[in-house]
Formats: sequence, structure tokens, C-alpha cells
Amino acid sequence: MIVFQQKILNLIKCFRRQWPLFSNSERTTVCGADCMLMVLQLSMAEVNKQHHGDFTVSLSDVLETWKYFLHDKLGLSYENMKEPENYADLKKAYHAFLARSNMLDLIDICQKCYGLGLVSEDESIAPVTILAKKCVSSYLSLLVNSKDDLALAHILNAPDRGLSREAFTNLKHASQERKMSIFLMATSFIRTVELGGRGCSSSLFDPLRVHVKGLSNFVNFIDKLQEIVGEILNPRIAGGRILSTVKMHLIKGRSNGDPFCQAVEEVVEDLDLKIKNIIDSQHEVLTANTTGVSPARPKLHSINHGTVYCGRDTVKVLLVLLDEEAVDPPTQNKAELLYDDESLNLFGITSVLTLFR
Repeated sequence: MIVFQQKILNLIKCFRRQWPLFSNSERTTVCGADCMLMVLQLSMAEVNKQHHGDFTVSLSDVLETWKYFLHDKLGLSYENMKEPENYADLKKAYHAFLARSNMLDLIDICQKCYGLGLVSEDESIAPVTILAKKCVSSYLSLLVNSKDDLALAHILNAPDRGLSREAFTNLKHASQERKMSIFLMATSFIRTVELGGRGCSSSLFDPLRVHVKGLSNFVNFIDKLQEIVGEILNPRIAGGRILSTVKMHLIKGRSNGDPFCQAVEEVVEDLDLKIKNIIDSQHEVLTANTTGVSPARPKLHSINHGTVYCGRDTVKVLLVLLDEEAVDPPTQNKAELLYDDESLNLFGITSVLTLFR
């Protein structure tokens, strides 16, 4: 890891040690450079929809605004730069998206660390590898932060569950109406269907009804990952089991020579090694602040609460892993990051701008 990345990672470690000073949730995830750019794109599209009626934005406008946005957030001079249209609304939409998704971006974390005095001491990648890494990391992120709508967008239909753009749109609208995260909306809907009850029959014509099979597949798979967290006390074993389960889920039905399968294999192997290194090198972090409370299987509804003790060591390891991923160098090809790539469409992946539109 280069020196610059290590310095940023040290700041994130300060954030993890003092997380109550930053967030109400111990499971807040870090929004890295690429994630920040994608959230900015979605925020610009949302503001354009409010002012012009279209949920869309040009790539050139995103990149121009990105330059101004970074100068503004970093406190750098931008006197000779033109302020983007509706910039105040854009910033508000950006930070509102992060707040809803229980995320903090790198710049906010760095500035907060410096402000509180907490600071202590590329090669290009093939698009299919970027996709594989994004899918695996998104499963881990949603597992520890159920409010992460961006992570959910990446994996709702990966692998193919028949959950099209229409399914995501219906789910998003339902979550907005009920003021909850998209994943919690999906979980609530599937629990109602599975358990029946008074409200089930009245929602027979709910737009989500046609997506029951796909949503059930998705929610039940996340349940399986949560069970691993809750039932396996050893974080090394739990982390490996989670990665193995995600890998088998993503490559199921594909041939061994499939480039996506090979990319997933490589990504999982790399992340598994990183988990081992995290546990070996940061044992003191994992054993700090022990409660002495006997582990108990967590209730699903409290998976994001700081009072859940079973599986906390595993969650801490996954958060450290995701922190390291957040300081990776940003993708060089921004068009590849923000818009559909024809080669990736073969895997049924839709760009997040298209989904959120």
C-alpha cells in the first residue's frame, strides 16, 4: 500500500476508534473516491429532476462539478471556477444521500479527524475485475450497513434474479413512501408475504407483488450471510465462510472458463487474505472494548444496533476490510465507472444512474 493510502487509512482507523464522535451507528461505512463520484452523479440527476423534470445528467457536467465540488470540500481556492447550477441544492442532496445510506465520505472523515485532533501517526484493472470486486464488496457492505442503497443497487440483480429496472424502481418508490432504506423495504415486504397477516391480502395489487420470487431470493440470501455472522464466533472462519458463500452465489450456473467466474475467484482470494492479515496485525483492535456479555444470536431487526454483541468481531473485521477498499486509487476511466459498458451488459448489470432514474 502506497504511503498516501496508508495515511488515509490511518485517519479511518481514528474514525473507527472514535466512531460515536462521527455517527450514531457503529456500522457506518466509508464512501471512497469512486463512491463519492457516483453519489454526486445521482445527486445531480435528482436536482435536475426537481428543476427540469429529467433524472439525467451529462458526463461532462458531472466531471466539471466534481472538480468544483472537491475544491469546495477541501477548502481549496476555486475563485476562477464557475459555480455549478443549483450548487446549494446539489450539496444538500449529496449529503442527504450519504445520511440515508449511513455513509461518510473520505473528506468528511479526514476533516473531522483533524478538527478533533485525532490524527496519529496503478495499474489499470480489467472491467470484469472491477465488476467482480464491486459485487463482492457490495454484499459485504450491505451485510454490515443495511442502509447502503448504493451497495444494494449493485447487487440486487447480481446474480440474475429477474429483478429488472422496474423492480428496483418499485422498490425505491415504496421505500421513499415509507421513509426507510431500500433493503429494509424489501425485507419488510418479504416478511409480510412469508408470515401472512392482516396487511398481506390488502397489498395483493402492490407493485412489488410481481417481484416476490426475486426479492425473496435476495432477502433470504442476505439472511444466510447474517446467520453466518451471528452463529460463527471466530471472525477468521466467519469471514472466509461469508466470502465463500458470496462467491458460490455469484458464479452459480457459470462455466469454469467464464471470465467473470475467474475474476470473482481472484477477488475473493485477495479479500480472504486481507481478512487474515487484518486479524493477524490488528488483534488489539478486535479485542478492545470487550463487554463480557455472552454472545447471543442477534435478532434480524436489530442487526444495525450497537447493542448486538454476537458477531461484532466479524463485523469489525469486515469494516476494516471495507475501509481498506475505500482508500484504493479511484478508477481512471470515469465513463466506465458512471455509465454502462457494453461488455458488462453481458452480465446483466445496469448502471446505477439508470436504476435510480
